Amino acid sequence: MAGIGDIGGMVSSLQQSIDAAMKRVQEQAKAGSDTGATGNVKEYEQSVRKSSSTLSYAATDIGMVVKNKTRLNAFSILGKDDPVDFFKFKVTNQGELALGRVGDPDVRVQLMDKTGKIIADSNKDAGAAFDAYKKLSAGELTVDRGDYTIRVARDKGVAAGTEKQYALQLRMGTFSEDYDTYAKQPAAGDTSGQIPSYARSLQALMTGGSSVNSSSLTSLLLGGSPKGRGSLFNGLF
Repeated sequence: MAGIGDIGGMVSSLQQSIDAAMKRVQEQAKAGSDTGATGNVKEYEQSVRKSSSTLSYAATDIGMVVKNKTRLNAFSILGKDDPVDFFKFKVTNQGELALGRVGDPDVRVQLMDKTGKIIADSNKDAGAAFDAYKKLSAGELTVDRGDYTIRVARDKGVAAGTEKQYALQLRMGTFSEDYDTYAKQPAAGDTSGQIPSYARSLQALMTGGSSVNSSSLTSLLLGGSPKGRGSLFNGLF
């Protein structure tokens, strides 16, 4: 089991990654401090275990994007033996879909329709799909109602054994309900049975604090669940 020092180093590295992502988001934001939230936001969360399959049919279900109602947040990691992650969701209304992301660099994100066609791709060499991804990141990509899948993988040239932590966010317009999905590693090789530390670390760092001490980190790893997600995700859209 990793010691507190090792875990602390991981959190410190993750903090730097999140700080950099947040800075980029703030520089690109056009809506100022408007988060898109309406009224008192209801919050829900689920902890699920990802399938060990590398095929899209085994995608983790993160819910429904309902225009001007729901926002979906997904936390996960590409582990050393985890080449790709898939997340599925349903869009109930035609409109402009927005995708936000934070976490480690060199992570490729692709949006696919129900036939498996790639609609948007974060790879700069993806041509029209990359143009669509830029619109998606800005909340300006119009999509039809239906079923969609997000594929998350390492960028080309990144070593397969390199762990990549990330969080994704989806919404269409404003929202009054927030849904968090913590996607744990597949059963093989995962004996903890707990929500993974990276997910809790991400959420802890979202509560406004910029540091996690040994005491609070120990509590975090034992399953503590800080309330609220603070400024990070709210800064995305």
